[in-house]
Amino acid sequence: MGACLALCSLASCASCLCGSAPCLLCGCCPSSNNSTITRLVFSFFLLLGTMVSVIMILPGMETQLRKIPGFCEGGSSIPGFENKVKCDVIVGYKSVYRMCFAMTCFFFLFAAIMIRVRSSKDPRAAIQNGFWFFKFLILIGITVGAFFIPDGTFHTVWFYFGVVGSFIFILIQLILLIDFAHSWNKVWVENAENGDNKCWFAGLLSFTILHYALAITAVVLFYIYYTQPDDCTEHKVFISLNLIFCIIISVVSILPKIQEAQPHSGLLQASLISLYTMYVTWSAMTNNPNRKCNPSLLSLVSNVNTTEPSGDGTPGQVQWWDAQGIVGLIIFLFCTLYASIRSSSNTQVNKLMQTEEGIGSGGEGVVGEDGIRRAVDNEEEKVSYSYSFFHFHLCLASLYIMMTLTNWYQPDTTTQAMQSRMPAVWVKMSSSWLGLGLYLWTLIAPLIFPDRDFN
Repeated sequence: MGACLALCSLASCASCLCGSAPCLLCGCCPSSNNSTITRLVFSFFLLLGTMVSVIMILPGMETQLRKIPGFCEGGSSIPGFENKVKCDVIVGYKSVYRMCFAMTCFFFLFAAIMIRVRSSKDPRAAIQNGFWFFKFLILIGITVGAFFIPDGTFHTVWFYFGVVGSFIFILIQLILLIDFAHSWNKVWVENAENGDNKCWFAGLLSFTILHYALAITAVVLFYIYYTQPDDCTEHKVFISLNLIFCIIISVVSILPKIQEAQPHSGLLQASLISLYTMYVTWSAMTNNPNRKCNPSLLSLVSNVNTTEPSGDGTPGQVQWWDAQGIVGLIIFLFCTLYASIRSSSNTQVNKLMQTEEGIGSGGEGVVGEDGIRRAVDNEEEKVSYSYSFFHFHLCLASLYIMMTLTNWYQPDTTTQAMQSRMPAVWVKMSSSWLGLGLYLWTLIAPLIFPDRDFN
């Protein structure tokens, strides 16, 4: 009897894994929309690949693998067995490049398949919202195949793909932060006005002051630790320009004409964008190959210089884990989750992100004929987001993760080392300037085109 019940339970789980997203996660989210659950599952695939990449790049991982008898080439051996695994490929930056290559290919494949899907009645929507077990097998298959790619110029070529993709993804992160700040400000202001409770205004003021305080503190620390009196001219220019730009957007956001056109714009959004701009500036400066202008976090804390280059021109010690990389991962996790569950009424952001206006939650889940509770299919008439663009966004996120985990270091195929290069610095700074320009455009666009709807 117990065996029969176990088989029935296994069959139910198998039907969910091979079926739709509402069946798969409805036990956790019984009142969620079909579209939201699908995005969460795909985001989970991305986060799972990120976790594997993090494990592969942990310090000392290759050393531990070499201790396994008969596993790594050049490691401990077993009489009669030949060590055939190249452990320098399955760990370190090479493994991150291959893992992220597999995720990029996986999401790009679905981006191509899902082009111009209009509703859940499209046959391709069933692929988007179901068959999760087979999707997982496809991802594993691509990953295994990626580890058989010969070294050659693969890492150098894929580095430039990562730079371009990360540049675009940084802009998408900024768009999501702008949308989040607008939604945050709108909700709290409405709560304060409707409930006649001034605590909401106090909360907005507190977070605005906190964001500006952190941004100003960052500027001061940048001038102290990332500039020299007779060197680091680029850093001085970067810090000064972005400080001026942040002041400009803050002043513009509270101009009377801007407030009249956009009543919900204000200093909260500008403060959050300013803080994010300072993070991107810091991230860019940590990729400067001039170590006099780029001290490591360890040297700042312990006064020990761990990144001083050697006299023969060989690259110094590669520091995989640093503060800016960890902060980058945290921001990435937040933006990925927010992109999966966002329900925005901002017309500009919806057009940029290829999503429809939020329609709220879908109510209670629907119980099917088989007794399984499923989430609401809110896309029978029209999809609530572009399937293709969502996968393209995850494709870019995979490239961004690759660059973040490897600190934007460029592979050197001649020395088999990783070196920091100035192109990474300019890519990050360009994205910060373009992002600030994009936010400024969201402020002044309603004044330039008064006949258009920018709410």
